[in-house]
Amino acid sequence: MTIKLKVKRFRTRRPDPVVVTGPPRKVAAVHRIGDDAFMPVEDADGFGSAPFPTARAAQPAANDIVPPHDGAPQDVAPQDLDSIRREGLTGRQLRMARRLAQKHGLPATSDFDAVRLLRRAGLDPFQRSTVLELVTGDDEAAQGSRALTVPDGVKLPQTVKPMKVPSTEVRAEQSHIAEVQRIQQDMARRRRRKTALLAARMFFFVALPTLLAGWYYHTVATPLFAAKTEFQIQQAQPAAQAGLGSLLGGTSFATAQDSIAVQGYLQSPEAMERLNADNGFVAHFSTPDIDPIQRMADGISRSAAYNVYKRRVQIAYDPTEGIIKMEVIAVAPEKAVEFSRALIGYAEEQVDRLTQRLREDQMEGALTSFADAETKMMLAQERVVDLQEKYKILSSEVEVGLITGQIGALETQLTQDRLSLAQMQSNETPNTARMEPLQRRIATLVSEIGALRFKLTEDSADGLSIARVQSQLLVAQANVTTRQLMLASSLQAMESARVEANRQTRYLSISVNPIAPDDPAYPRAFENTLVVMLIFAGVYLMISMTVAILREQVTA
Repeated sequence: MTIKLKVKRFRTRRPDPVVVTGPPRKVAAVHRIGDDAFMPVEDADGFGSAPFPTARAAQPAANDIVPPHDGAPQDVAPQDLDSIRREGLTGRQLRMARRLAQKHGLPATSDFDAVRLLRRAGLDPFQRSTVLELVTGDDEAAQGSRALTVPDGVKLPQTVKPMKVPSTEVRAEQSHIAEVQRIQQDMARRRRRKTALLAARMFFFVALPTLLAGWYYHTVATPLFAAKTEFQIQQAQPAAQAGLGSLLGGTSFATAQDSIAVQGYLQSPEAMERLNADNGFVAHFSTPDIDPIQRMADGISRSAAYNVYKRRVQIAYDPTEGIIKMEVIAVAPEKAVEFSRALIGYAEEQVDRLTQRLREDQMEGALTSFADAETKMMLAQERVVDLQEKYKILSSEVEVGLITGQIGALETQLTQDRLSLAQMQSNETPNTARMEPLQRRIATLVSEIGALRFKLTEDSADGLSIARVQSQLLVAQANVTTRQLMLASSLQAMESARVEANRQTRYLSISVNPIAPDDPAYPRAFENTLVVMLIFAGVYLMISMTVAILREQVTA
């Protein structure tokens, strides 16, 4: 910004020439040597003391001024002090008037009174020649002996050449003003040059790329359609569930890992390969109808095709709601729906595979355990049957009960026979015919009871004792009972595994089905153009700041 300085200008005038009446005299001329010094020279005009008929009447010299008296003319300047105050004189002018009044011996009581007295004496206190007399007064007094005086006490005025060079103060002030103006003009010129360079750089690095990007997005870019889909992964829950697992069973955190796994699979190269093989993903984006920037080149590599796939298939997972949001972009709306349905099928297969191995492992272990328990139980049962067939005993407890019953009955009969024999023997004349059968009967009972007891406890030549057979049967039957319990436990474990496997089953529930859109969703011309402008502006700002910092570091 250029600041104009305000400078006050003062009007100066040359002093009127003084005409001398009387005898001719030599006039001392003053030649200017410097800004504040003058030197008188005799006969400087070349006319000597010749009088001039056209000269006016002589006026008193500055050194011969006498204070005015009553009746003196007062038409030189306003004599009223109030009028002088209203002139708006500066402090410098008033100080000059006071010094000039003191030099001429005027009794001035104030600066304004000095101006008034000088004007009454016929002097202009602000005339340049009058101001110069303050400096040259001492030199003229010293050289007064060289000036010639005219008879009748009248001194001729000095010859003053026109003043063309300003004083030191005026010239210094003018040079200062000129220097300030030159600096301001140079600053304004450099500011305009820098502004023009900045505008050129901004146009080249920011505005031009933005215009090119806007032209591409508005006129060249191929419109693309987007099909949006939302689905979530759900888990089968039992009727009742206890423990800390029930707190998170119905929330999205129970299937968060599965959802993240499905999201990663849909964004993987494997999904891209399946989509390309089933629905022709690469061929769809290689058609000539697509603009060259978005079209896939012929013979594109898998990595480049996968990069395009990641831009065209956008999947996001919301952990708070447990919903997977998928957006599939294609040139045709029907193709976008086709791609979306294919990816949903891949997601369902992936969900089934996530828990299939776990379910198979759980059921496989339970089935193996149950089959082993059942086999061992059958072997134990066959062992019992083999023992029963071998020893011809259905049940060792029944057989022991029968033998024990027989022994008890025989013991009872033996006791009765013994009592009867003892009664007969108590007679004085016992009947021998009756006693002999009774005695043989008692002996037979004793022998039978011994045989039965031997059969229970002692091994015979025909086979093992009932005690050994019973012990083997009891062991076999206990083994059968144990195997039956193990079989029941395996069966229960298998049922639990089946329930757990059913609970581990995941289901893909679609909340928003893909629908063919009517209007293209991409490219977003205004938003993309604005983003391009912000990116280039940010890059330009960073580069300019880096260059400025490096330049400052180098020049420091």
